[in-house]
Amino acid sequence: MSDRSAILVGRISGIYGVRGWVKVYSYTQPRENILEYLPWQVGSEDGGWRTMKVVAGRPQGKGIVAHLEGFDDRDRVRSLIGLDIKVSRDQLPQAAEDEYYWADLVGLQVTTVEGVPLGKVDHLFDTGANDVVVVKGDRERLIPFVRGDVITDIDLEKGEMQVDWDPEF
Repeated sequence: MSDRSAILVGRISGIYGVRGWVKVYSYTQPRENILEYLPWQVGSEDGGWRTMKVVAGRPQGKGIVAHLEGFDDRDRVRSLIGLDIKVSRDQLPQAAEDEYYWADLVGLQVTTVEGVPLGKVDHLFDTGANDVVVVKGDRERLIPFVRGDVITDIDLEKGEMQVDWDPEF
């Protein structure tokens, strides 16, 4: 899958039990939605991607656990720890108007409302209070993803994001 046709939805974070189940750190909201987007592409940029069928899965504590087809003991799943989980974009629901998948924002050119270029969106992360946009240009900037106040406009077709942000900050 190409970068634009695949969406990163989680990561295998550990082993659960002795029968081949894995712990999954889900990037989806709510976290159990990762179990709705099947099959998974599991792997990394270095080792390639492979399609895996989820036989069973459920919320467990603050995370998700899943059993992948062909992985029936803890020794076999050990090799999966730390691998990313992607799904095809067409497996996801259409984003509502004024909503965006993080993957759609990565690579956008960021400028201030005054037209000062700040760089490109490198990635985003969640702080609990709000999401943060990491912009890399002449230096790295962490900009809160607060629509209206800080993020004033997003134009996916033009590949641009406009922010109300002091370029010196």
